[in-house]
Amino acid sequence: MTQQGVRWTADQVLALAPDAASREAAGRLATAGPWSEVGSTDGGTVWGVCRGGGGGPYRTVVDVADASGPACTCGCPSLRYPCKHALGLLLLWAGGDGAVPEGEPPAWAERWVTGRREDAEAAAGTETAETGAAETEAAGAEAVETGAAGAEAAAGTVGDPSGSVSRARDPVAARRRAERRAERITAGATELEQRLADLLRGGLAEAEQTGYAWWEETAARMVDAQAPGLASRVRELGSTASSGPDWPVRLLEECALLHLLDQGWLRRDRLPQDLAATVRTRVGLPATADGPAVRDQWLILAQYDSVDARLTIRRVWLYGTETGRTALLLSYGAAGRAPELTLPVGLSLDAELSTYPGGGRRRAALGKRFAPPAPVEIRPKGVTPSQALARYGRALRDDPWLESVPVTLEQVVPVPDGDSWQLADASGETALPLTPAFGNRAGLWRLVALSGGVPVQVFGECGHRGFTPLTAWPAGPGQAVSLT
Repeated sequence: MTQQGVRWTADQVLALAPDAASREAAGRLATAGPWSEVGSTDGGTVWGVCRGGGGGPYRTVVDVADASGPACTCGCPSLRYPCKHALGLLLLWAGGDGAVPEGEPPAWAERWVTGRREDAEAAAGTETAETGAAETEAAGAEAVETGAAGAEAAAGTVGDPSGSVSRARDPVAARRRAERRAERITAGATELEQRLADLLRGGLAEAEQTGYAWWEETAARMVDAQAPGLASRVRELGSTASSGPDWPVRLLEECALLHLLDQGWLRRDRLPQDLAATVRTRVGLPATADGPAVRDQWLILAQYDSVDARLTIRRVWLYGTETGRTALLLSYGAAGRAPELTLPVGLSLDAELSTYPGGGRRRAALGKRFAPPAPVEIRPKGVTPSQALARYGRALRDDPWLESVPVTLEQVVPVPDGDSWQLADASGETALPLTPAFGNRAGLWRLVALSGGVPVQVFGECGHRGFTPLTAWPAGPGQAVSLT
């Protein structure tokens, strides 16, 4: 549901799920049996009462027509967002078979929707006054996203009960903190260069004998130097050693990239502005979205989460239907909790985006939203597999540490290639191998079924490990199908 009763598809509902378990549980609740007092409005509210297996029944309300984004509430104790009851209710409603009739919401649903929208208006009115505090929080999140154990040091104010916001707004103090941190990072990068030289002097075979403890100790030294990006890459090196066939080649490649990042930091004053900004971000320094706000109808291409022991990172890819730009939104949630930013794949969002500094300027911050997500017939422009590889090669000039670039492939067919799969163009002359991890996902079989041997359009990430499909469109008219 977006505008005037337009309903989402089941795929768009399931794209909101924080994990596979939630999708499976929602499917079991997508029938009328567990529900009572269900209803919906043309303005974008769906509600119902679900019979719970624990302390139920649970009152569930979903608001999907507010410009600030889809939101839900439920009486269940789940920490997942959206919970299985909200997803199941939306699936029931998306069926369009009359199981969720239109009507007036009950008082408990109306109170929540009204209160939420009033809170959103009040928050918008105080947004300017809270900018300094928000930037401080964003700095901490940015440091964590780049692998920081030292997010507190990156923000420079967390844990200071005496007035963190005032410190964040003091430009003199901020400059001094930045200078001190730069000195620590320089010392850490210099030490790391020496450690890498010692490793290569002794031979890569020695890396297999030292075990993971040496790498972890080196990473801890980079954390002490307030360089979380360097620490994260050192830990990746530790997991590469003795990790399977050809591990010495892969380890040497990663050592070379880490050496390049070290040298980039130590010589950052000689680099072009965009490349220097990329180096600062890769090392682990926080950045702000300083690019001009660009308003567009942004097609929501894909959404997926990556999870570690401390953090859930949600990545949302957008495509500007007027500008032709592809942008990445990042959202964060504490361990075990999904980020709150949720955008349904296949719809478009009338909003402003501001880019972050760095080569390529793909990452952006979501600004003002002018309308709820709405259906759109436009698809992103596609390229051939060979053109996709060329695009990745050009992107490496701006960011040599880039894992992949967003690409839409036009007219490709999934075909088996021995024990793996690849996407071949309609002529069969060129193809891109799928990343090994994607070959083990259910999304592969959804893609194969959607194609049925006929060329389809596929959006995904193209990099040195291959192509990871995220969303696909059928050959003829039809909705986007999420593959994550």
